[in-house]
This record gives sequence, structure tokens and C-alpha cells, in this order.
Amino acid sequence: MCDFHPIPELQKHGSFLENVVDILFKNVVFTTNLSKVVLWKHPEDLKKTFDFSLDQHGTSHEKLLALIKNTIKFSVKTGHLYFINQLFSGLDPYGLAGQWLTDALNASMYTYEVAPVFTLMETTVIQEVCRMVGPDWQDGMFCPGGSMANGIAIHLARFKYNKSIKHCGASGMPRLVMFTSEESHYSTHKFAAFLGIGEDNVIGVKTDDVGRIIPEDLERTIAEEQEKGGVPFMVVATMGTTVRGAFDPVEDIFVICRRHGLWLHVDAAWGGGLIFSQKHRSKLNGIERANSIVINPHKLLAVPQQCSLLLLKDKAILKQCHSKGAEYLFQKDKYYDQSYDPGDKHLQCGRKCDVFKFWLMWKAKGSSGLARHVDAILETAEYFESQIEARPDYLLVSRRQFINVCFWYMPRYLQGKTDAVKECGEQLHKVAPQIKAVMVKHGSVMIGYQPLKEFPNFFRFVSQNSALSFKDVDFILDHISEIGRAIFQ
Repeated sequence: MCDFHPIPELQKHGSFLENVVDILFKNVVFTTNLSKVVLWKHPEDLKKTFDFSLDQHGTSHEKLLALIKNTIKFSVKTGHLYFINQLFSGLDPYGLAGQWLTDALNASMYTYEVAPVFTLMETTVIQEVCRMVGPDWQDGMFCPGGSMANGIAIHLARFKYNKSIKHCGASGMPRLVMFTSEESHYSTHKFAAFLGIGEDNVIGVKTDDVGRIIPEDLERTIAEEQEKGGVPFMVVATMGTTVRGAFDPVEDIFVICRRHGLWLHVDAAWGGGLIFSQKHRSKLNGIERANSIVINPHKLLAVPQQCSLLLLKDKAILKQCHSKGAEYLFQKDKYYDQSYDPGDKHLQCGRKCDVFKFWLMWKAKGSSGLARHVDAILETAEYFESQIEARPDYLLVSRRQFINVCFWYMPRYLQGKTDAVKECGEQLHKVAPQIKAVMVKHGSVMIGYQPLKEFPNFFRFVSQNSALSFKDVDFILDHISEIGRAIFQ
């Protein structure tokens, strides 16, 4: 029997991949020497520093490895403890392993034939999350992000209102209107435009002092739109708004939707992971009343980007609304039951196996492990809020509802003023951007800021990295204060 001699080209590629993995482990994965969140450069400087060019002939592996190192060097390290800029962070080992495996297999999720393990796994995960929401929940789908999931929910709600739109189009239909919090995610407006409903027909509902929909204002705006000739067809409620982390009163909103025959969609992209926590699950009370729900495991549960779930009560509507029955994929005379092919209920054809990284994390940690992760994050947020209240150079924007802690750094000349936010709003508006600019250029901390309604720019603390400690919270606030004192004498 002859000895096996690997093909030199395979040896070469194998060595290259081993070198890449070594670089990743030394510079990204679990490294202890991540001193900076980002090595910041101005866009024009980065264009000169990094070789973005594409050439007629290929590049050596040595140069490719150097480019990979530079890519890491100048990229934001979202796994860094002090990356608290977005509603995602951290680096989960099981999620990363799952992502590497599915990328290596390069499977697509439209048929059981090409993704046997992943299609069955997806069904299992969707059914289990549906069970956790309530007994009436029947179906769902993985989507490429929460924005797309919200858009599909709007699409389904319109189809439910008038099924003929699938074949006949929207011509001749009345002016449809939908309602959502004035603090809801911008994807609602984007997909209203994309679907031909129109941004102007997304009606913003007023919010209370912590950012929740005011049910009485929802009732009022519905009546106003009906008087103008509009036809209400859905309400989008939010559980965990992007900025303040507010939870809309879904029980009250459901009563209004039932009275008017409206589809109720709950955008729980941010807050939905609380479903795993016995301690905090009550924040999701009423979520089972909805017709559709979005939950993003890549947010609160720290699954690697991207992993988003759209859940539905109506088991048939996805297929009714989306199916086309392309016979080159969904043959009726297959050698197995066609019901195992999920692709036709999706708007996408080719689709990544996002389920596996979530399933592997869930399998590794169990529901109790995911619950501990969630509870630890909420505990850190509670401590962060308590520190804001205890320090004279900080001021809360509004009471914390979730992980989000919204606050101002108050320069010394504004401290002690009875109504500094109103009296000196223009001055205060400039504070957060200047402090953030210093932090990012130094690479020390990345934390988001934004204005909202009548409020001038304020910082927003959010982190779903359960490794963040109380000591880290103290460092972040001390660091902001140190910069603030240096800038604003």
C-alpha cells in the first residue's frame, strides 16, 4: 500500500490557515494584551497607511498575513471590555467555534438536502424558543439582522390585511398607516419606505418620562388617522428601545390592537433575551399577546453577529406570503418529505446557518448558563446607575429600565445649577462628543452618545459582556471624569 503524499498546494494552504489561526489567537481571541479598543486613524490617513489596492496578479502568503495583521491592528476590538458603543460586544468561544464550522462547511439553509443537520437544528431551536414565549406560538425564521426581521413582520402584517397584494400588488389599496413609539428603531421607517407604505404613514406615538409608549396617545393617533382617511393595520411595540432600553406596555397596547383589529408586532431584538432569566422575565410580560416577535440572540445573549429570530403565532402565514415553489429547489417528487425544506417560506434563497452558533452556545451553557449571563449583565447595569447617582459630576437622563444607562457628564461650571439641562443645553450638547473624541483617539473606551427629543447629547452605557466588572465600571467613569476635567476647566 502506497504512502499518502499531500498535494503541495494543499500543504501550502494548510500552512497559511494555521498561520491565520495563530494570528487570530495571539491578536484577537482571548488575548490578554488588548490595551486599546481601537487604534484610531482619520479615514484619509488610513487610506494611506493600509494597502487597499487590488492587482492583476496574486499576492504572496507572507504579504497576505501582513495584511491580516494590519486589518486586526486598525479594526475595533469589539471583544474588549471597554467596547460599550453598541448593543453587542464580547467574544463567546462556543459561538465563535460555531461560526468557524459553518463558514468552513459553507452550507446554505434552503433545503434539507444540502443542510440536513442545520435545517433540523433550526426547527428545534425555533420550536423551543416559541415554547418559551407561550403555547400559541407556532413558527419562526432566522433573519439577517433585526432590521430585516422587523421589515418581514411589516410585510406579513400587510399580507394579513389584504392577501391579494401578493399577486395583484398594492395598486388601488387604501392608504395604510402603522404606529410605533417615537423612540423605536429606525428600521420601521426604512421598511415602510421599502415596502411602498411610505415613511409618512409611520405614525410616532408619544412616550413617557422613561421612554415607553403612552397608550392613550396611541388611541388618539389611531382615531386621528382614521378621520384623515388612513387605514390602520399594525402597531410596532418595543421591548428594549435602542437608546433608553424602554419596555412598552404591551398588555395595554394589545387591548387597543384587539379593539381595532390591528396586527401587534413586538420588536424585542434587544430585550428578548430576558426570556431565559427567571429573575427578570417579568419585563417581557405581555409579549405572548403579539402576532409577531423579533429576538436577537446576537445582542443580549452574546451570540456572534448575526443571529436574529422572527417568531409567529400563525403557522401558515410565512409559506402563504412568501412561497413560490421553484421546482429546481423544491421538487415535489423528492426522495424525502418536502416539508423538511424550509427555504420557500423565506425571502432569501441562499442563507447562512446562523442557528448553529446559537445552538452550540445553548448546548454548552444550558438555559441556566444563559440566564446567569443575563442576570450578571443586569447587575452590572444596576451598579453603573448607582454610581451615576452617587457622583456629583454625573446626572441621569431618566430612570434605567434595562441595561441602558443614559447620563450626562456635568462640567464643574454646570454642577449645582437647578436646571442645567434646560438652562445650558447648548453648552451641554457639546460635552459628550468632545469627551468621546478624546477616548476614541486614545483607544481607551468606546461609548455611544446621542441627543433624544428635547435632551442635549448624553452618553449611553450598554454592555452585554458579562465579564465587565464593577471595577471596570469605576474605571470607565473615572476616565470620563478625568478627560472632562481636562477639557472643561
